[in-house]
Amino acid sequence: MFGNDADFLLTLHRTHAAELRADAAADRLARSLSRPVSRGWLGRRRQAGRTGDARR
Repeated sequence: MFGNDADFLLTLHRTHAAELRADAAADRLARSLSRPVSRGWLGRRRQAGRTGDARR
């Protein structure tokens, strides 16, 4: 299949580079998808806390 070690190493490098590119693409896709709404205790929706809403 491989004529010499150089062909094998080049094929190995290309395969590994392709796997790294696929992993990076999957990570980008996962970051771009919207995240589920955050929920608190017993699955109730939590109100987003604002800095100006401090209780006095």
